[in-house]
Amino acid sequence: MRIATWNINSVRLRLPLVLKLLGEAKPDILCLQETKCPDAAFPEADFVAAGYPHCVYRGEKGYNGVAMLSRLPLHQPHHLLWAGKDDCRHIAATLDSGITIHNFYIPAGGDIPDATTNPKFAHKLQFLDELATWSKTHAAAQKAVLVGDLNIAPREDDVWSHKQLLKVVSHTPIEVDALNRVMAAGQWHDAVRANIPDGKLYSWWSYRAQDWNAADRGRRLDHIWTTPPLREWAVSAEIMREVRGWERPSDHAPVLVEFKF
Repeated sequence: MRIATWNINSVRLRLPLVLKLLGEAKPDILCLQETKCPDAAFPEADFVAAGYPHCVYRGEKGYNGVAMLSRLPLHQPHHLLWAGKDDCRHIAATLDSGITIHNFYIPAGGDIPDATTNPKFAHKLQFLDELATWSKTHAAAQKAVLVGDLNIAPREDDVWSHKQLLKVVSHTPIEVDALNRVMAAGQWHDAVRANIPDGKLYSWWSYRAQDWNAADRGRRLDHIWTTPPLREWAVSAEIMREVRGWERPSDHAPVLVEFKF
């Protein structure tokens, strides 16, 4: 089974790219974030025609939004509300095998890493605190996969310059500590780094760079985690960097993990 995650930055605008990815990479399940699409306008028929008949999604116009496109049946679709907001940042569903997949789009947090002066950063930290509490009681013993744009690059080699980004939102110590608490609370296992343990690894490159590939100032913001019962089943991982170079791309590249049961 192949599970992929991708912040698509508007599913309707980049529908051709999603269809291309489905045709070339052939994931069994593709989780999308930042779909920016109300449910009534979600292009489900296109994905069904492409061989992904099982779709669940939660969206809103112009912001946020999460979706799962699957070849496999998805049961009990549900979502939780986080940090007091109903802002379409989480969706979950369960496979026939009993594995539950959670798809998250964690708040970016704005530009200033100070919860007292920046409400967006405070929102992000509250979201992570609640996710840690939830993980402690709902994750470790379950067969679960957590994917998504978590908007944090936790390791020093998950960013182009650890020193220069220590005060930049997405790599600050307070965010990394909060994400590590989430991982510890649920005994979550980083399936990507388990299979690519060493070296620089990025899934996001800013639109601001004139030549993103040459500058290569990336961050690993997109993640796939498993709970302990699935830890040994995640046998390979890939960040599809070339997708960032497709025409009119998202600023994120898809991340894919293969499971063998």
